[in-house]
Amino acid sequence: MKWIGALLLISTTTWAGLEWSKKLDKRPKHIRQLINALQILEAEILYSQLPLKDAFKLMARQLPAPVCSFFNRLAMQLSKIDAELEVAWEDSVKELMLISSLGENDKEILLQFGRTLGQHDFTQQQKQIHLTITHLERELEDARDNQFKYSKMVKTLGFLAGLFIIILLF
Repeated sequence: MKWIGALLLISTTTWAGLEWSKKLDKRPKHIRQLINALQILEAEILYSQLPLKDAFKLMARQLPAPVCSFFNRLAMQLSKIDAELEVAWEDSVKELMLISSLGENDKEILLQFGRTLGQHDFTQQQKQIHLTITHLERELEDARDNQFKYSKMVKTLGFLAGLFIIILLF
């Protein structure tokens, strides 16, 4: 019976390490998706001159998950009568944080961008998009560094933590 418990404990801690590592591995991918999304948004605003609601619907069809669900939710919220862009943006960012591997800095960058979205003319909006992309690229570099430094360590640490607990208990 002790061996079954020991195996379950090691399995659980190893699984936790693998999940943590998976989150570290997915964060750079999700940031790249956001950068691509902002580049598409820039093109839609400047060249197609679509209303934001229509641009968000179009983007939701073009982008992979989880970013597509972010823009889909945003478009749905803007379709409601009396919907405010800033409130819809904040709600969608909160939802995105639950389903993605993005960090708090990424969230703050997106919220800051959402406060300026739709407030300026085309050239100012383009500058805001470029500024947000620059901030996200900085976060992308940090995410890649963390992935490189900690991903393998976290996997191993999960297994070793379970082994250490078993040694302490036996």
